[in-house]
Amino acid sequence: MINNSDLQKAQYHKTRREFLQTTTKGLGALALGSLVVPDLLTGQSTSATNIPGIPVPDNGGILKSLHHVPRAKRVIYLFQSGGPSQIELFDYKPELIKRWGEEIPDSVRGNQRLTGMLAAQSTFPLVGSKFAFKQHPETGGYFSSLVPYTEQIAEDICMVNSMYTEAINHEPAVVFLQTGSQQVGRPSMGAWLSYGLGSPNKNLPSFIVLLSKGRADTQNLNMQAWNNGFLPSHHQGVRFRSGVDPVLYLSNPEGIDRNSRRRELNFLEKLEQEQKAKWGDPEIDSKISQYEMAYRMQSSVPEVTDLSGEPDYIFDMYGPESRIPGTYAANCLLARRLAERDVPFIQLYHLGWDQHGNLPSQIKQLAKSSDQASAALITDLKQRGLLDDTLVIWGGEFGRTSFSQGRLTTDNYGRDHHPRCFSMWMAGGGIKAGSVYGKTDDFSYNIAQNGVHVHDFQATLLHLLGIDHERLTFKHQGRRYRLTDVHGKIVKDLIA
Repeated sequence: MINNSDLQKAQYHKTRREFLQTTTKGLGALALGSLVVPDLLTGQSTSATNIPGIPVPDNGGILKSLHHVPRAKRVIYLFQSGGPSQIELFDYKPELIKRWGEEIPDSVRGNQRLTGMLAAQSTFPLVGSKFAFKQHPETGGYFSSLVPYTEQIAEDICMVNSMYTEAINHEPAVVFLQTGSQQVGRPSMGAWLSYGLGSPNKNLPSFIVLLSKGRADTQNLNMQAWNNGFLPSHHQGVRFRSGVDPVLYLSNPEGIDRNSRRRELNFLEKLEQEQKAKWGDPEIDSKISQYEMAYRMQSSVPEVTDLSGEPDYIFDMYGPESRIPGTYAANCLLARRLAERDVPFIQLYHLGWDQHGNLPSQIKQLAKSSDQASAALITDLKQRGLLDDTLVIWGGEFGRTSFSQGRLTTDNYGRDHHPRCFSMWMAGGGIKAGSVYGKTDDFSYNIAQNGVHVHDFQATLLHLLGIDHERLTFKHQGRRYRLTDVHGKIVKDLIA
């Protein structure tokens, strides 16, 4: 049992002389910093964040007013991790079929960066898609035979064929899209929204993450993609797993009932408040918040993750895999249930899209696992009246090269990472439905028209939620940070 003397020893484990000897210079620097920047030590956002605008309910976010009228209340991000090939899915290039096996022209490739996996490759033969394409009569967009269900919702989505990034390897590219920086340690967009807007649902986390694998042999995903970075820790994404315990360590251990847990939390909060009064550490508030959320989630999580009450026609809409917990289809259905309960940011990661070889068979498998469920989610949200204020995003971290990686044969080929252009689609939440934006060259290698940078995409996403991306900031280590770093412009042509 810990007594008061033990706590005093822990608090004052250094003598006053040792403390002054080791921290004099640090204290001077902190004192100077606090005079120059008054809120430096608090880690709080700048006052510019709260410029009067459109009032919002007090949902626990730092923003007391939005910067303009929002078009979306929540986001469902269907992230296809690994880099889906735009050439096989949405960016139809007959020129690649005509020039199959020819060397890519120097005028197209130029001196652009390649991955180390191509260091030993002396030739770069062009390769077209083996799959047939169809042009949608209303939107003008092209859809591969791999995505027949997505074609059916063409009039509900905006297809962007001119996305581009600066990262060429998976981890920095995923982190760049999610956090605005290729280096780990920055808050993810879900954490930024949790920090800025909070959540109207007090019984579920404001930022929920779901993972699925399109094939067994796939690279792992760095959890920095849904990390809180330097924001308070309760803004970090909470991962829901399949199985008996969707959230690890949420259930009470044997011998502990709900009343016992409540008494424990009450006493723990009392101790935490004493520590906060003594040390002034704002992270203590995050701990208390997380404890209380976990307590409420003991009831809310089992209810929302139980799909057994869904009617058969819903399972049929999402596909047979929707009945299997942990699959992409089941996670899409769960995402709709979370959206119904006003969870602001729902992130699905579907792993396995990295096809350096054996692309035709592997992408067929991945597209089959993603296409029907993604389209069903749009249809399901639409029929429930949720699509208008829910922004749905589908896409990966980069595209694939128009030339083959490794040996090219009639039936088999692969494609390397390609950051210069890739495709993404969005729906709902103020997006201009039934449209196609951006264009690549005849080789799907360079952007020919209306490029959309990662930071532009992030700025547009925040804009649709009523947030000026330049005004949602957090001061950390003396600098104001934001999701878009020091870049980004709103792509107004994407907005209805």
